[in-house]
Amino acid sequence: MPALPSSIIDPLWRQFSALIPPVIITHPLGCHRARIADRIIVDKLIAVLVLGVSYIKISDSTCSATTIRTRRDEWITAGIFKNLEQICLESYDRFIGLDLENLNVDGCIVKAPCGGEVAGRFPVDREKGTKRSLMVDGHGIPIGCVVAGANRHDLPLLAATLDTLGRFGGSLPDQITVHLDAGYDSKKTRRLLSEFYYSWVISIKGEPLQAGTRWVVERTNSWHNRGFKKLSICTERCTRVVEAFIALANAVIILRRLIKQAWTSYRWDTRPGHRP
Repeated sequence: MPALPSSIIDPLWRQFSALIPPVIITHPLGCHRARIADRIIVDKLIAVLVLGVSYIKISDSTCSATTIRTRRDEWITAGIFKNLEQICLESYDRFIGLDLENLNVDGCIVKAPCGGEVAGRFPVDREKGTKRSLMVDGHGIPIGCVVAGANRHDLPLLAATLDTLGRFGGSLPDQITVHLDAGYDSKKTRRLLSEFYYSWVISIKGEPLQAGTRWVVERTNSWHNRGFKKLSICTERCTRVVEAFIALANAVIILRRLIKQAWTSYRWDTRPGHRP
């Protein structure tokens, strides 16, 4: 059984395959063992991301765990995961439209039992954990994420998270409002947002739960943790591998939302028989 429905995997694979650079054979005789098909590796990586299984457990007669990790690293070096996420964002913006006038930022802490470059002491039980500082648009589409150790406060990560808007170049709206929870309620936050020339809506510390538009970033954090076991329990030790899996998860989320929103507005040959 596939980790994701074919309506998601097939278009994802078509775009992913277009980004894979041509393979240069370096064997002097050109007779080394045949290269494992890229589609097999992509399916394995998606299974690792969704199910959270180890590379050893997902390997079989079609490919080994070493092959999965080696091909993964090749694609990270080529920037394929980041490019795939960017293409999905641009496609969603073209067909549906991103709400960049209202941004929501929040942090999320998950377990990182293997430690690594982005692991720190978990505030609750002092075990190892990783923090994701996530930024979404007004509808919950992930547009930027920064990873750090769980012992880092949300505020120092805010500037780096806002800097991920640079992926949109000069196409940002003139007026941007950033929505934050009470953890960001400080003069330093307001000073930082003023330097970016952004407006803000920040929950006040000590006040009862305040309603607002921040629920969309909480929902996206839930999509990350409940839909992708690899993100809910981070077992990768290298920062670039963690970021690659986050980019792949974001691409899946954006593509799923694109199909869901476009289902009522567009028709195409491979359109699912029912609304996702």
